[in-house]
Amino acid sequence: MPWLDVAFHRALIEAVLVGTVCGLIGVHVVLRRQAFFTMAMTHATFPGVVIAAVTGLNLYLGGFAAGVVAAFAVTALARRRGHDPSTATAVALAAGFALGVALMSAQNGFTKDLTAYLTGSILTVARPDLLVAAGVTATVAVILTVLHKELLYTAFDPAGARAAGYRTAALDLLVLVLIEAVVATAVPAVGTILTLALVVAPAGAARLWTDRFAAMTVLAVTVAVASAIGGLFLSRLFDVAAGGAVSLLAAAAFALSTLVAPRQSLLTHLRRRRPHARVAPAQT
Repeated sequence: MPWLDVAFHRALIEAVLVGTVCGLIGVHVVLRRQAFFTMAMTHATFPGVVIAAVTGLNLYLGGFAAGVVAAFAVTALARRRGHDPSTATAVALAAGFALGVALMSAQNGFTKDLTAYLTGSILTVARPDLLVAAGVTATVAVILTVLHKELLYTAFDPAGARAAGYRTAALDLLVLVLIEAVVATAVPAVGTILTLALVVAPAGAARLWTDRFAAMTVLAVTVAVASAIGGLFLSRLFDVAAGGAVSLLAAAAFALSTLVAPRQSLLTHLRRRRPHARVAPAQT
């Protein structure tokens, strides 16, 4: 049976690991409103992956290094007076992706792998990919747990955190580095571009269902893992790209939540706007 082959089993484990780590970091991305920055990181990772592939270096190290450089650059530009953070992020997004495409097109023999770098190829993951994903997932989980209080404080009240003596700049940079580590880890599964959907959509959906951090995290991880596993099975059943199927399921979960979730959904909004029935005056 096709479900019993070793490659599919490895892909299934990769889906669980990547879904878990994307859900964990996604909650912090949504709470800090860094979805646009995360998109820039996915694009900035691309040239690092291409350079690593062309030179024979480790793809994870190449992608991570490129993303970290972009994170430092965007953070430095955003903190300068007169610079709009969104402008710096947009420039990093466009420049990173353009550099990756230029490098890829300049190397004969590598153009055919462009789709794999962009959208992933989860059915071809090997044992080293699983080890990297497991290591990054464990590391991210430990850091987020240890610094739980500090990260939440700086996310909701950065001014108050600074006044309380917290090193908000260092914590912000740490979150950015963790985001980049997750993006680089997810490249074999969903590629550099589609990682954004698996990071942001499940957490965004969870945010619409609850305002409790613990419940939000559990729900985000559950949706991300379910999207990854579901996309993998859809890929096998209908012979479609796994990365695209995973991203579409994550986006569908977010879209459904915007319609029916109890917090800030379209259905809730319509109910609040519905006029109350008028009570007929009593007959005398």
